[in-house]
This record gives sequence, C-alpha cells and structure tokens, in this order.
Amino acid sequence: MIIEALLAEFEHELESTRKLLRAVPEKDLAYKPAEISWNMGELAQHIATIYHWYVGALTLDVYDLATDTLERGSPADINATLALFEANALKARAALQSLTEEKLQENWTMKMGDRVVLGPMPRGIVSRGFLFNHLYHHRGEMIVYLRATGNAVPGMYGPTYEDSVRRR
Repeated sequence: MIIEALLAEFEHELESTRKLLRAVPEKDLAYKPAEISWNMGELAQHIATIYHWYVGALTLDVYDLATDTLERGSPADINATLALFEANALKARAALQSLTEEKLQENWTMKMGDRVVLGPMPRGIVSRGFLFNHLYHHRGEMIVYLRATGNAVPGMYGPTYEDSVRRR
C-alpha cells in the first residue's frame, strides 16, 4: 500500500517537476538572489540530480557519494539539464518500482567517503525526507527565482497567480 502511494505521488510530482524545469529560461540561468545562493541553472541542475539519488537511496544499503559519478553537463545549458532530468527520472521510477514493504523498513546510510552524512535511518523515511521533500523544497526555491526574474510559474497544483491575471 505504501509503495503504491509513493509511486502515485512520484508520477504526479514528476510531471510538476517537468513543467517547472521547462519554464526555466536560458536567459536567466545566471540569476541568483544572493551571493551565497546557487544560480538558476545550478538550482535546476540540482533538482534534476535529486532523481539520480533515488537509485542509491532505494537500492543500496550504504550510498557513498564519493564513489558515485554522474555526468551532469553544464548548468548554463538548460537543454542539458532537461535531458539529465529525463534520464534520471527513468532510473528513479525503476528504483521505486523495485521497492518492497520490507525494504522500506531497512536502514540506509549516506556517506561521503569515511564520513556519514545521513543515517542510518529506515529507507521509508529516506524516501520521504531526503528524496520527495528535498525535491519539493528546491522546487519552491525555483518558483521564487522564476517570479523574481519576471517569468511565469507553471501551474502545478491548479492555476497560478499568472493564470488568474491573464484571465482578467
């Protein structure tokens, strides 16, 4: 039951992420709201990369980021980021589909070499907190970036402010 719910949410939110990333304009990829922030291209690439982490988080007991490699392309190329997103989404879906209820209860750990970054914690908590909620957090940031640069935000949960203004 839980896995079916995660898969349904994944599919719904995958389309919302796709809409959001497609709304990122090439002309604003260098925008960043503060010196310490990622620029819009880096944030978009990070969102696309989170889907890559589904494989390590859902299929491995210990996920070592130091040994994980992913060719990301340039964050200054939104088409490369969109391709990265689509490739990672396919792998993420397969990783989710491989889960069992028992695997959700098993402990998982993220490491960076010898250093433990997250965990150990049950994989079910990892799926919600590290994967799903982490993604939603960064999508919210991207909405702020889009609005700050005068770009339209796509409707992900119904009409947006921009949609309502256009109808007037």
